[in-house]
Amino acid sequence: MAENPMGKATEYPETYNPDLLLAIPRQTNRNLLGLSAELPFKGEDVWNAYELSWLNRRGLPQVAMARFHFTCESPFLIESKSFKLYLNSLNQEKYENREQLNTVLTGDLSGKSGSAVRVEFSEPESTQYAIQAPQGICLDNLDISINHYHPEPSLLVADINNQVQEQLFTNVFRSNCPITNQPDWGSISVSYKGSAISHEGLLAYLVSYRLHNDYHENCVEKIFVEIQDKCRPEQLRVQANFLRRGGLDINPVRSTSGDFKTAMTRFIRQ
Repeated sequence: MAENPMGKATEYPETYNPDLLLAIPRQTNRNLLGLSAELPFKGEDVWNAYELSWLNRRGLPQVAMARFHFTCESPFLIESKSFKLYLNSLNQEKYENREQLNTVLTGDLSGKSGSAVRVEFSEPESTQYAIQAPQGICLDNLDISINHYHPEPSLLVADINNQVQEQLFTNVFRSNCPITNQPDWGSISVSYKGSAISHEGLLAYLVSYRLHNDYHENCVEKIFVEIQDKCRPEQLRVQANFLRRGGLDINPVRSTSGDFKTAMTRFIRQ
């Protein structure tokens, strides 16, 4: 029998197993960026889970959408496939109510990430997280030539004689999973105040991540640090809205101020 070219089947757990969660030290990537314990940003990683399911005490399946808030100050991030497998391990578990499940999720994820995690539930028919459009100026229609497909911060330039405040975004961002090498698609929003950043240079820079292998959270921190280093904005906010994979999407945001706590948008591709 010919070998399946799509690889081995994934074993999905049938019993609750918090040990499935894989914690990745954040400081490993931050060392590469020259970051110490005093971070130049604030922020969080917001995960949306669309396939959360469990059993009530009588065995009837329950479903909900869940939103998880991880502070960027936690010492560990959670690897996405391990998160998916962990959530699937809850499918055949019985819980008295959502509060009990919330306690389990909060405890497991806080323990693995090393910092308090906030969990919110919403009904499948809820409009609580309604789809919105990206705000600001879209860069994607700029007529530019691209020559770099690995991160190239030298593409970032700013005009110190032109002070502005603007929000820019692109929907063509792609990086790659460092575990599976699968593409990770997303939208990147850059809000800043300071010397005008070249739109053409910023788009070319963001496109240069196209063959870069890294976690979502690390990509956003690298983008933040390199824009800050090359363009020296007074204020800076970088947000990524990645498309879902395995029922999960990840939305890291890093900011020089506390505005990362504003409502997390959800775009149509998510």
